[in-house]
Amino acid sequence: MKRSIIVLVVLLLAVAVVHAQRAGGQGQAAPAAAAPQGPSPEQQAALAKQDALEKATPQLQITEEVLRLVVPGHTIGEAVGVSKDSKGHLYVFTRSGNTGPARGATASQLFEFDQNLKFVKQWGQDNYAASFAHNVRVDKYDNVWMTDEGANMVVKFNPQGIVSMVLGRKPEAIDFVERFLERGERDENRFPVGNAGTFGRPTDVAFDSKDSIFVSDGYKNSRVAKVAKDGTWVKAVGTRGAGANQFNTVHAITSDAKDNIYVADRGNRRIQVYDADLNFIKSIASVGAPWSVCTSPPPAQYLFSGDGNGKIYKLDMNGNLVGWAQTSKGHGQTGCLIHELHCESENVIYKGDCSTWTVEKITIKGGAPSTR
Repeated sequence: MKRSIIVLVVLLLAVAVVHAQRAGGQGQAAPAAAAPQGPSPEQQAALAKQDALEKATPQLQITEEVLRLVVPGHTIGEAVGVSKDSKGHLYVFTRSGNTGPARGATASQLFEFDQNLKFVKQWGQDNYAASFAHNVRVDKYDNVWMTDEGANMVVKFNPQGIVSMVLGRKPEAIDFVERFLERGERDENRFPVGNAGTFGRPTDVAFDSKDSIFVSDGYKNSRVAKVAKDGTWVKAVGTRGAGANQFNTVHAITSDAKDNIYVADRGNRRIQVYDADLNFIKSIASVGAPWSVCTSPPPAQYLFSGDGNGKIYKLDMNGNLVGWAQTSKGHGQTGCLIHELHCESENVIYKGDCSTWTVEKITIKGGAPSTR
């Protein structure tokens, strides 16, 4: 108990020091907060263009089924990650847990449900990377990958639930103390370029046909990293900005049968497309602000994207918008209504979100858009 109190006091002192440094030192008042600003002219133009595109595009007719997922002794929190394996089992990565505060020691829990939605087990209970959940993916071998934004780590579990690969490194409390208290550094670079082998609030993971690993990295870093199947770092592309090979919140990533890599560049309201060597191919700007992306299985592949306001966009593999749908209305929330999408087929999608603490099965009626 005494040791815990000492650690807490040290951390509070560190926070106080950093705050004082950012305020310009003792005796100087902190700058006044800037007045709230509305959308810029560029943002207003983008919103108007998207609205016109949606009005000219058929709306998908869908059914929504909120899945009844019960974990004994637990309440599912923000269901930010959702994926399925080859057996039809559903994996839900949640911002929940009761042994630490949000963004704390254990604010991530990964649950498995069978094809009948019956609870199977929790994966990686109390593992070192379970800090602040962001995304879960299941690869073609039924390995389960959790991307934890708070821990700056991507963890691979084999089908038996054993950790078989760890990418990245969790920031430690002692790192904070050493940097800001002992050395007096200032964290003025909010969006660094990033180092090889580490991540800055990563968000998602994808794979090509050669089992290379692609990580969207993320909130602090602004790039896409490629890692060989054995975990060897290959390369990274991207810096903060709105230009070529630049990103503003890299929030999700997926791949197609041709090994094209689709990157959700949320803040720039576009999906950037790369080849497997991370050479830029094109940009898609018809999906609002993309929070999640997934591709349906071959042979009839489609690209799906979801935004935080609950809209799902269906595109052909040339990037043309073929239909869209509004989901998650009537739940009392208007934001973070889509956080991850899993494409089971071209007509069935699973959706996890932050706001409603639910996973939904979305079925597109008739398999094609219909006119309104």
